[in-house]
Amino acid sequence: MISKRFKNREEAGPAATNASLRKGDHVYVLTGRDRGKSGRVLAVNPGKRTVTVEHVSVIKRHTRPNPAKNIKGGILEKEGPIQISNVLLVCPACGKHTRVGRKELPDGTRARVCKRCGATIEK
Repeated sequence: MISKRFKNREEAGPAATNASLRKGDHVYVLTGRDRGKSGRVLAVNPGKRTVTVEHVSVIKRHTRPNPAKNIKGGILEKEGPIQISNVLLVCPACGKHTRVGRKELPDGTRARVCKRCGATIEK
C-alpha cells in the first residue's frame, strides 16, 4: 500500500513494491510483442515496477561517437524495461513459469516458494 503523501510509486521508493523478482532470476514473458520468450533478469527497478530481461524488448539507440569515453557511436541495440506484471518467474525445480509465494523456514528466515510445486527458490 502506498502512502497518500506520495503521488506515484517512484517517489515512494523500493519499499512500496513486493520484490518477488531479483537480478539473475529466469523469467517468462506473458504479454507484449515478446510474448513467449524467456530470459535472465538483468536489472530490477522496484520504484517504476519494471525489469530488464536479457534478449527481450530490444530497442535501438542512436549514439553519438565520443572519443574521450571510447564510445564508437552508431545504432546500438539494447534491452529496454518491461512491466514487472508482464513476467513470471520460471521455477528451477519444475521448469514451469509460476507465481511466487513466501514461506518462513525453520531457522526463521523467509524464502520464495514456487506456487506450482512448492519447492523453495534459492538464489
